[in-house]
Amino acid sequence: MTDSKRDSSDTSAEVNAELKEDSKKLNHFQVVSSVLAAGLGVQSSKNRERDFKQGKIGVFIVAGITFTLLFIGIVYTIVQVVLKSAGN
Repeated sequence: MTDSKRDSSDTSAEVNAELKEDSKKLNHFQVVSSVLAAGLGVQSSKNRERDFKQGKIGVFIVAGITFTLLFIGIVYTIVQVVLKSAGN
């Protein structure tokens, strides 16, 4: 096979691999880990790009709101426990 044919087949294989990757959906663990990492400010650019290509915005909005409500609830509970124990 000549170099030009080999290069074009390599390029088409790369394009096919990217299309397969783009068409895959994120699983629940990937969504949760992405939301937690983004909430803590440690999301990698690789995962962020994957999320934008494969994820659906509605799923991330619901997961983000859930994470925020859970975080607020946990902080509120901890503060209430500390205040009650400090009052005794």
